[in-house]
Amino acid sequence: MADAENAGDDAGLLTVLNETMGFYRSHGKHKENQWVIQRALELGLKMGIEGTEAWTTTLINAATGMRAAKQYDQAEDLYKQALASAQKTLKPTDRRMAALHNNISMLYSETGKLEAAQHELETALSILEDSSTDPETDIDVASTHTNLALVLLQRASEAAQDGQTQNQPESDKTSTQTDEPSSQTDKVSTTTVETLLDQAMKHSSKTLEIYRNGHLEHSAHFASALAGYAQTCFAAGLFDKSIDSYRQALRVIEECYGTDTDYYRITAGNLAQVEETARAAQQTAEKSDESQSDNNAGRQGDSGMAGSTANNANATTPPTAASQTEKEAPATSSNNQSTSLGSTTAATKPAISGLKLARAYWEQYGKPMIAQKYPEYQGRIAAGLVGHGSECYGFDDRYSQDHDFGPGFCLWLTDEDYDAIGEQLQADYEALPQEFMGFGPRESTARAQGGSRRTGVFRIGDFFASITGYPQAPSESKPHEWLLLDEPTLAAATNGEIFADPLGAVSKTRQGFKMMPDDVRLSLISRRLGMIAQAGQYNLPRMLGRGDGAAAWLSIREFTTNVCSFIFLINEPIRAGYMPYYKWQFAALRRLSGRMSTVLPDVCEQLETILRLSSAACFGGAGFGEGGKGSAPAQEQVQSTVEHICTEIVAELKAEGLTNSDEEFLEWQRPYVEAHIGSDNPVLHSL
Repeated sequence: MADAENAGDDAGLLTVLNETMGFYRSHGKHKENQWVIQRALELGLKMGIEGTEAWTTTLINAATGMRAAKQYDQAEDLYKQALASAQKTLKPTDRRMAALHNNISMLYSETGKLEAAQHELETALSILEDSSTDPETDIDVASTHTNLALVLLQRASEAAQDGQTQNQPESDKTSTQTDEPSSQTDKVSTTTVETLLDQAMKHSSKTLEIYRNGHLEHSAHFASALAGYAQTCFAAGLFDKSIDSYRQALRVIEECYGTDTDYYRITAGNLAQVEETARAAQQTAEKSDESQSDNNAGRQGDSGMAGSTANNANATTPPTAASQTEKEAPATSSNNQSTSLGSTTAATKPAISGLKLARAYWEQYGKPMIAQKYPEYQGRIAAGLVGHGSECYGFDDRYSQDHDFGPGFCLWLTDEDYDAIGEQLQADYEALPQEFMGFGPRESTARAQGGSRRTGVFRIGDFFASITGYPQAPSESKPHEWLLLDEPTLAAATNGEIFADPLGAVSKTRQGFKMMPDDVRLSLISRRLGMIAQAGQYNLPRMLGRGDGAAAWLSIREFTTNVCSFIFLINEPIRAGYMPYYKWQFAALRRLSGRMSTVLPDVCEQLETILRLSSAACFGGAGFGEGGKGSAPAQEQVQSTVEHICTEIVAELKAEGLTNSDEEFLEWQRPYVEAHIGSDNPVLHSL
């Protein structure tokens, strides 16, 4: 903000304010967010950007921030303004329109306006189906069906409660209630509940159908779909189906993430509650059979089941991952990490990520040490954790703690300050307690020592040079230097968190590496298109036809890597970051694909499907769990999925204005993309 203001860069300042809105919202800093929202709106009006996409985006961010702060009246007003602006600035089939209607539905759901929430979701569904190349395999369409099912469940619960209220004895009614005959009221409420439950079942069943059509049954998102279906079955009294679906969801979560996650534990808890309710229902039914007449038992079954089960679902079942309408289902565990800090896996070792451990260690020991020993430098020393290591990406787990893990952080100094205090500060850093919160001392592998050490005191330029070879990002006029920096290197230089940066120097340097020049980005996109076409569309079918399974498998690998890179590049590094090295490639892609604003979010699961089928496709399936069916079915599915991904890429290139060609062989799209490169530097253009 300070840099943008000093430069008189209103557009840059508005961008930072928009990012800050999201940051404060995600961290629950709603009070602080109020002035940011107000400032962004005032700045946008001052700039006169009404009627532009930037204004639409600002309104949406402001409305979502207000909704998170439970300032519902202001949020609704801002959403209405955003919708009016979006209708002028976005195409009717733009998926951002669907995302906006989805957000408005969340507002209405939170404020009890369930019919309005349902209408917004139905509108979002219509937009997604109209814009999709194949609605029957579209993950966004599937997610919206799940969201509709959950809103319908809420409506069913309300209808059941209304029916029970109207069936109370006369003495329990308020003076404003009518005296309708209870049998008529019972019939109406039961019919309404059953209709809503039936609609919810259709939507949740459609979700599963879409996942199966797309052969995405092994993706983490499928677990959320199964959980939504299980919740619907529970509300409808279909306990056996609910139990079966929750068990399937647990198997998928275990396959994707393991069992030591909040995602798994929450779903297991839901399953336990359904099993307990099913046992109680069975016991009640058995007692009823013993003590009541057949006629009375039949009457209870006709009038009571739908209403009671709907209420039971609402009262006893916690929200499942499927209820995360902002497309964050696979990342549910990360949303719950803050609550897990109080639990322990051992008496003194909490379940905590490396970044949170580093921040806590800084707050408890590093910050006080600087205040005591270097008071005159308090306003100059930056601290954080950035660089190599799974904890810097936020992907670490208990398996990550066997090496290069433990209490530690980075301290960054300007050259002048390092010359003055660097060596002494390093000595004081090393004198800090080596054990913290049950972790430590930190054991560094050979590759994380000496000049490659990951924690301690650094000159700012030396630190980034140790990762990238450059003390600061290359200039836009040197595209060849940008092209020498591979994406995993840039990912390591721009990941992690900065805990304190009084001078802003570290943030500025780190941000510089995120600001890949657009000509370089387009050049890389062109290269990726070429390799996607070469490996996936050309060589893969030829190698399969020749029976060279090993070459076909390597073709799949090249195709997958280049598609992953393309997804990060087309979503722009300034927002999406960079693709990390192969170990965390899919972890990062899943996280990116779970964000509402990400384009091509369903490609990740399609790639995982291709990888899962690759053994059968390339080597015949014998011994690979494919039932001995041979390679033909798997080959057909792999190749059709490759072509589906390429079709989606072409559609996105057209949506981005990078091509006007319908050519699906991606090699022939390269000239259209490169026509948008402004520089004539030959390193940016293909031969």
